[in-house]
Amino acid sequence: MTRTAQFSTKDKILGAAEELFATHGFAGTSLRQVTGRADVNIAAVNYHFGSKENLVNEVFRRRMDEMSAQRLAQLRRAMADAPGEIEPIIAAFVEPALDMASGRAGSGAFVRVIARAYVEKNDALRKFLSEQYGHVPREFAAALAGCLPGLGKAELYGRLDFLAGALTYAMADFGLIKRPPGTTEHAHRTRIANELIAFAAAGFRA
Repeated sequence: MTRTAQFSTKDKILGAAEELFATHGFAGTSLRQVTGRADVNIAAVNYHFGSKENLVNEVFRRRMDEMSAQRLAQLRRAMADAPGEIEPIIAAFVEPALDMASGRAGSGAFVRVIARAYVEKNDALRKFLSEQYGHVPREFAAALAGCLPGLGKAELYGRLDFLAGALTYAMADFGLIKRPPGTTEHAHRTRIANELIAFAAAGFRA
């Protein structure tokens, strides 16, 4: 098997798993369903991932590695260019996520996978996400704490959780705000980002 063929097979499995997890959840999706959707055999899943738990983890890693890197890079620019201002920090948290949710490279289904991670009890997945990506919200909390010295740690982390929940809701397009006819996806996402940033900034300052 060539390197190109290996990548293609692995990517097909990840894409199929992402779609099925988005629709049926983690517990509700079997490896047989994944292999059927990806048109591969179970040996291919075992070769590339070893277990369903590892497959779930890799579905997250495929999207979140890039998004986390973008968030942290934008955060560093915000702190260098606008020290003491919280809106650019919040924008660094919000904008890369909404950009991913626009659906480029088939990432639209992953938004629903994130929502599943919030509502399903999956201790192994939560441990993986905490270990791999827990440093990201901690860096944002530290940056915000520097701008809001009067806000206690519990309140700060609670409000960051509220922001993450509102962002996930907005990314999944569950709410009442729909894209108006004639408005581009980019313009719609920009408007949502600006409104969410303003709303969250007021919440952090309260």
